[in-house]
Amino acid sequence: MVKILKAVRVIELGTYITGPAAGMHLADLGADVIKVERPGSGDPFRAFKGGLYSPHYQTYNRNKRSIALDTRQDDDLAVFHELIRSADVFIQNFRPGVAEKLGAGEDDLRQINPSLIYCAISGLGNTGPASHRPVYDTVAQAASGYLRLLTPPDKPRVIGPAIADSITGQYAAMAILAALLERGKTGPGRRIDISMLEAMTHFNLDSFTHYYSVGEVMGPLSRPEVSQSYTFACADGKWIAFHLSSPTKFWDSLLEATGQQHLNADPRFAERLARIEHQEQLIEVFAPVFAQKSRAAWCDLLETHEVPYSPAYDSDEALEDPQARHLQIKISAEHPVMGTFTTVRAPYNFDGQAELEVLPPPTLDEHGTDIRAELAQGKAGQAARMGGRHD
Repeated sequence: MVKILKAVRVIELGTYITGPAAGMHLADLGADVIKVERPGSGDPFRAFKGGLYSPHYQTYNRNKRSIALDTRQDDDLAVFHELIRSADVFIQNFRPGVAEKLGAGEDDLRQINPSLIYCAISGLGNTGPASHRPVYDTVAQAASGYLRLLTPPDKPRVIGPAIADSITGQYAAMAILAALLERGKTGPGRRIDISMLEAMTHFNLDSFTHYYSVGEVMGPLSRPEVSQSYTFACADGKWIAFHLSSPTKFWDSLLEATGQQHLNADPRFAERLARIEHQEQLIEVFAPVFAQKSRAAWCDLLETHEVPYSPAYDSDEALEDPQARHLQIKISAEHPVMGTFTTVRAPYNFDGQAELEVLPPPTLDEHGTDIRAELAQGKAGQAARMGGRHD
């Protein structure tokens, strides 16, 4: 097992995705992440599909321990403060001002633990004219200019996964790691503020660079046109995708694999810039071609001719691909109550070793008794050490 952050304790007072995703990335690296939840209901994501163990909740809460605390109650607030005293990192993703009402503001927690790294994740920033607004993933995608890159121009509608939530959690984890590195050398704890808006505009950097560099406002087809990326339905209804990029050899290999060498004599397709300009017509040419054979047959042909390709998998297929199975991307573990938990392992390989063990997401307050006992034992040990001092 590779547990790079095994000496780091993280207290996560997070809900939905951004805070829990940040905590999960640290937990995947071995940190002891303790998820503090509301008694009775816990993280609202737990109940997204009924019960308290929805797939939404499971996605971002593996490798953690759960304790249920109501910080409005003196006894639970005392336990929370003891957790903070023992922590290296604190993560919250409430709207500005909410953490302070819960007794979890930076000033309160830093009095308890001056070296704490305090990470506050917001929607649109901690200050400013829109900072008070409630924000979810789609709002941040829209505000950052990213949503327009995913939306079909002829039929506007939101599509795709919760990219802004996930990306913000990943950026937050990166900032926390930087702060931990600094603290290990110089000692101070940092406050980290990161908003979904800031994270997504950075993630959308290519779009802004194109605009400020050459005045181009990118749209949904800008990237696939210039990169010459395609996906087609095959005879069996399954899809295949390929990405030709700029080397001419891949275009020539595609023509050989599909028997369409005559396209090199067509002025619309003879040169890369022409193919970019006429991608729609090129799709019209290739769509009926790929409809003639099964996906497996096309995979064999594209493989033989070294075209950059992949089957366009659904989630029920992707991890069964021989390469994914070789890399052991799919891993499972047994929860004593909830049964088998199957997930995707962290992508890191340290010294050639992947982390193949995972702790299933905890049930609500699953570790509450153990955590309280650890804190009591720690206080008893500290008292004994103090009693033995002879200053």
